[in-house]
Amino acid sequence: MKTNYLAVIMAAVVYWILGALWFAVLFGNAWMKYEHITDEQMRGPHLIYPYIVSMVLNIVIAYMLSQICLWRNATTAGRGAAVGALLWLGIVGPITFTTYMYEMRPKEIFAINEFYPLAGLIVMGAIVGGWTKKTA
Repeated sequence: MKTNYLAVIMAAVVYWILGALWFAVLFGNAWMKYEHITDEQMRGPHLIYPYIVSMVLNIVIAYMLSQICLWRNATTAGRGAAVGALLWLGIVGPITFTTYMYEMRPKEIFAINEFYPLAGLIVMGAIVGGWTKKTA
């Protein structure tokens, strides 16, 4: 198997769109409330920078996830999604929950902030796992 760079880019774009839906449509008001962010702050002059940086970082995440899927022979959408879920359950979730616990942050903000990468890793894993490129 070889890296499917088109799948990596597509997974990054889908994760980026999921983030927009997650934080703007689904949980935007609650997220702003728990993070103490005002509408005025959201419309600040630096607005484009986080979108560009998050897209670049999403490409990195999708690429690394594709490499783990190839390494583990997770070459179906289901197996790729399972790899994404396991990475969150075994690494991302415990690390971030520990931080939230010591910072005494509300469980609701943990759920909003951290279930997004859970959903994202599952979707990205399904894309890069299911959209494999066969060696010639």
